Amino acid sequence: MTDRDAYIQKLHAKIDEWNAKIDRLKAQAEKAEASSRVEYYQQVENLQSKRKEVEKRMKEVRSAGEGAWEDLKAGLQSAWDSMEGAIKSARTRFK
Repeated sequence: MTDRDAYIQKLHAKIDEWNAKIDRLKAQAEKAEASSRVEYYQQVENLQSKRKEVEKRMKEVRSAGEGAWEDLKAGLQSAWDSMEGAIKSARTRFK
């Protein structure tokens, strides 16, 4: 397995984890009072948007040539970090 394959496999696992966290946030939104529900759904939409960006960049890395993927990795890492920050923020906000 190449470094790129291992990196993509690690990211797939992380996306599955993020999907579970987004699903939990959706479940909390459904139980929340109407006044809080809008804020929950805004957070869910934000997280889904960031996740889609990570998935887009992951596809770019996957399809890039062996030498080019390292250059694309920085953009993917930035999107990954943004998603991680958004997840932490949402969890803190809605505890």
